[in-house]
Amino acid sequence: MHHNAGVSVPDRLGRYAVRRRLGAGAFATVWLAHDDQLDSPVAIKVLADNWSADHDVRRRFVEEGRFLRRVESRHVVSVFDAGELEDGRPYLVMTLADGGTLAERLESGEDISHGDAVRIVAQVASGLQALHEGGVLHRDIKPANVLFRTGPDGLRAVVGDLGLGKAVDMSSRLTMIGGTPSYVSPEQARGEHLDARTDQYSLAVLAYRLLAGQPPYAHLSLVSAISPPPPATMAGIDARLEAVVRRGLAVDREDRWPSVVAFAEALEEALLVAEPGVAVGMNVPLELAVDDRTQLAATGRVVSQEVTAPRPQRWRRGMVAAVVALVVGVLGGFVWSSGGSGNFTIVDDSGTLSLEVPQSWRAQVSTSAWEPPDADADFPAVSVGSGAGWREAGSAESGVFAALLPLDQLTESLPTHPECGAVEPAIYDTATSDGAGDAARTVWSTDCPGVVVERIEQVATNRMLWVQVRADNRDIADDVLRSINVSGL
Repeated sequence: MHHNAGVSVPDRLGRYAVRRRLGAGAFATVWLAHDDQLDSPVAIKVLADNWSADHDVRRRFVEEGRFLRRVESRHVVSVFDAGELEDGRPYLVMTLADGGTLAERLESGEDISHGDAVRIVAQVASGLQALHEGGVLHRDIKPANVLFRTGPDGLRAVVGDLGLGKAVDMSSRLTMIGGTPSYVSPEQARGEHLDARTDQYSLAVLAYRLLAGQPPYAHLSLVSAISPPPPATMAGIDARLEAVVRRGLAVDREDRWPSVVAFAEALEEALLVAEPGVAVGMNVPLELAVDDRTQLAATGRVVSQEVTAPRPQRWRRGMVAAVVALVVGVLGGFVWSSGGSGNFTIVDDSGTLSLEVPQSWRAQVSTSAWEPPDADADFPAVSVGSGAGWREAGSAESGVFAALLPLDQLTESLPTHPECGAVEPAIYDTATSDGAGDAARTVWSTDCPGVVVERIEQVATNRMLWVQVRADNRDIADDVLRSINVSGL
């Protein structure tokens, strides 16, 4: 869990009256607020207090607002105010997406016509083109980042979440790969220099999903996205429409459309031929249902159980939140900060790994780099325990060890614990409904005493996360696993 999840609701943020919390993540909390001067609801994104002293994280937070302020488009979420709280934390005031996200509509089974599908793609393309003309790449287009906002002409699609956004002239200095495996372009998965065509590829994946009813790929990792095979035939779709989408999905970016707008226009022209009489164009209203849901508005990479699907099964709750976050640079040294329920957050010396543990686990702490057996390099690692012997077989002490490893280590099997009374079969995590999530393996052992959990998860094309937790019970181990973040890759 993220320690900022327990923050009390403030009365005001700047001049805005706060109504309730919309979501909380590793780097920010988002509040639903009201602008009394304009009599309008807004979403306010506030940097988490545990990152307020980190100048690089703070710079990237403010940079997102500046990226959005560059853009003049009704199809990009707007930032219309910014400020600082009394404690110095920056915040961004954004338009509220009151129509929910495309991901929510797809998951609910809402029927989306071919006309609406093409109109959504065209509106997203318009927003992306505005970003590109402002010198910004989005790099994470997917259904969860397509928001809907109501207006005089009904719903319109809006591009949100610039958590991975990056200036075009900085993309050659790529410090992280990021992105959602099933939507990411091959060149992005390879960590190459990026241009606007990477967003076009993701938009083509989105178009395929809307028209065919399923995504072209179900990559479990970024490795799978490096050289994707040709997608299956789009059943029930006119060949001309499919040809437009397939060109947008070309593995070689030189073979794609010249721009996202050119792609959308070709899609509209093909639809007019395939379905004569269908309405196309930016000003044609979407036929999607309009309801009174108030969802997250351009909140960046922020998710809360308050606005997400019901909690998954127990073993899914143990999934490591291995988020490739927007941190660039080195935090330097470990940082303890108070968390909810008496927990503490610790960061390794390189600033790559962070996690949250109970206070009683502070007896043994190591945040220095770790050199695996038979390796000639050090890797980021954290080891925390209630006593020096917590990792010994049969120990009643608790602790956690987390480290990054080369991808070719620990991929076939996980360490076993013969001292434990029962071992669950390895659990292979699969992608979420929108294709997010990398391949992972988890093994639980019980009666150890307590429980021991071993977990590996791919977090980059050449890196995997290895976690070992020994705890009094499964709930504590679950909480520790969910708190882990990987950043700066």
